[in-house]
Formats: sequence, C-alpha cells, structure tokens
Amino acid sequence: MQTLAIRKVPAARVVFSAESQAWVHERLTEVLSTGALTLGKYTQQFEKEFSDYIKVGYAVAVNSGTSALEIPLRIFGVGGREVIVPTNTFFATAAAVVHAGGIPRLVDIDEKDLVPDLETLERAVSAKTAGIIVVHIGGAISLRIPEIRSYCRSKGLFLLEDAAHAQGSSLNGQFAGTFGDAAAFSFYPTKVMTSGEGGMIVSNDAKIQEEALIYRDQGKAGFLENKHTRMGYNWRLSEIHALLGIVQLQNLKPFIERRNAVARIYNEGVPRLKSLRPLAIPDGVVSNYYKYVALLDPAIDRPALKKQLREEHGVSLSGEVYELPLHFQPIFKEFGRGTYPKAEKFCKTHVCLPVYSDMSEDEADYVVWSLEKTLGKN
Repeated sequence: MQTLAIRKVPAARVVFSAESQAWVHERLTEVLSTGALTLGKYTQQFEKEFSDYIKVGYAVAVNSGTSALEIPLRIFGVGGREVIVPTNTFFATAAAVVHAGGIPRLVDIDEKDLVPDLETLERAVSAKTAGIIVVHIGGAISLRIPEIRSYCRSKGLFLLEDAAHAQGSSLNGQFAGTFGDAAAFSFYPTKVMTSGEGGMIVSNDAKIQEEALIYRDQGKAGFLENKHTRMGYNWRLSEIHALLGIVQLQNLKPFIERRNAVARIYNEGVPRLKSLRPLAIPDGVVSNYYKYVALLDPAIDRPALKKQLREEHGVSLSGEVYELPLHFQPIFKEFGRGTYPKAEKFCKTHVCLPVYSDMSEDEADYVVWSLEKTLGKN
C-alpha cells in the first residue's frame, strides 16, 4: 500500500465514464432537437429497464425519491390515519406521510439491522394504522422483511419500502423494492446510481401503476387531456434526467461490484482497529454499499475524529444515517411518543467510511491506514 501517495479521499463521488458521457451527449442532441423534453420515450425506457432489472411488474419514474414515497401513500389513502415510520430515517420518509395527509407514528429500531423488530411494530399498530414503511438503511435489506410483509398481510396493512438507498441490493436473490406492496427509489446525486434528480415507484400491482401515472402529471387522466381526476402535482421526470438514469442503470452492476470490493477491504481492516467495528451484513444479503457503516466506541468524539481524519490525512467520512433521529427533528417532535434508546444510541455512535463506484483498492487501504493512525490497533 502506497499510503503516502494518496493525500485525499472524498466521502463520495459521482461517476460518469467517458463512454457514459458520450452516450448521453448523443441522445441529448436528439432530445433537444425534437423538443420532447418530458414524459417521452426515454422516460419509458428508463421505467422498463429498471423494472426488468429488479424483476418487478411496473415502474413509474418521478422527479424525486420524496415524490416516489408520497404518491403511493396517496394511493393507499393514508389521510387522517397513522403510518408507522422508523425514527432512524431521512426527513422525506415522514414528510411524505404528512404531505399525503397521514400521521407518522415513529418507532424505535433494532441496532443489528436498523429496522423495527416485529414486537415493536405490533405495539405500535392500532385501529388508526394504515400501513408500515420499512427503510433499507445504507443499502442493506433486513432478514426481517419477509416476516414484516407477512404481518402486514395478516393485519390488512400496506407495506411500503423506502428503498432510496438500495438500488440493486438483494436478499436471497430477491431485489429491494419487490417485497412490499410498493417501493420508492431515489436517484439523488449521492446515491449508487443517479439521474441528477429523480425517483422511481415500483410495484407488481397494475392499479398502483395506473394511479401513479395520473398523480405524477398534475392528476390528469391522460397526458393529452386537461381533465384532472386526482389531486396530483408536477412530479414528472424530464427526458434529460431519464437519459442520466438509463446510463447509470447500465452501470449499476459494476458499480455495486466495485463497492463490494471496497467493503471487503474494510471488512478485513476495520476489525483490527481500536474502537471501531463493521455493522454486520448477514448471509444472503447483497448490499450495494450505498453506505459502509461502522460502529464507534461511545467514548470516541465523532466530530473530532472526522476533523482529524480530514485535516491530517485528507480522508472525508460520509454523512451519517442519521445524525439526528426524526423525534429530535424540530418539525417532527409532535410525532414522537415514548423513548427511542436504540435509534439514539446508533445515531450517536456510528460513522460511514468513504465509498464510491470507482474507488480504488489503494484508496480503501489508505482509509484503513488513516484510521489506524488515528484510532490505533486493537
């Protein structure tokens, strides 16, 4: 390892190869020449190729992962009802519930897989409950997802997957986004694959697809009609964003392979370090490693550690998942009930090591070396 040859490792990096850029440029000229800038053939191609990739019946492209959450919630009719949401998730998960007219019911998580256990969900379910959102934090799928799905079916609740982190992740060969009644993906620039801005709703239910197509285009019954049948919004994805999504999807498999190669280096090196251990990924799970999560000794000052790594070694750690749970977010305090000790502990005591889709082995080795110099060996 040439530790001294590498002086800067970013937390993340967006990757478009020269070939990908050329592919987009060629088709961008066509899009600009025809003037078909939204809801055109490339949006349809993106939807078809994404649904084929994860082996799901239907996909509807929208302008963000947040929209991809809110539209199914509107279809499920959550207005005035509660939706169970893990407190350890991004703002958008609960915000989509509120914007759809529902009430977030925040619950704690299990520290091992960052998903609420069945006992926690059972305690939270009431006559007011419409459904449950499960979040694939960092790109890993919980082994509990099949039992959560069965529980939802037994209680007549919908299950919505927030798969914003999990493009291409799988459990026992089944892709994220195919376990629930519907799922929402995000293609924000930090994600494993990006369309600049964008999201995707997926489902095996033709009715959900039909309704989502209406909702995303101002609630219009059809693209060329001016008859509005739903309280929709401008949730459309442009053709330019669709082009970016298509070319990134074509590279998703090698992106994930590269990220897993980096994770293997971390898996070997991190256990040797003082005060840090990897969050275990169970057998049967293929994570896309949107985040490489490592658990930090509570005695370690996380901000100081990040500052030291950045200033002394040029290593930037990725953002946490998450620093503040939702019940500590000012806008959501009214929805917090009881205590959330596991989520609070996790949020305070983890870091996310750098990982991106063209990261070299030397860069990963350098991150481990920098951590060793900062934390020491066991």
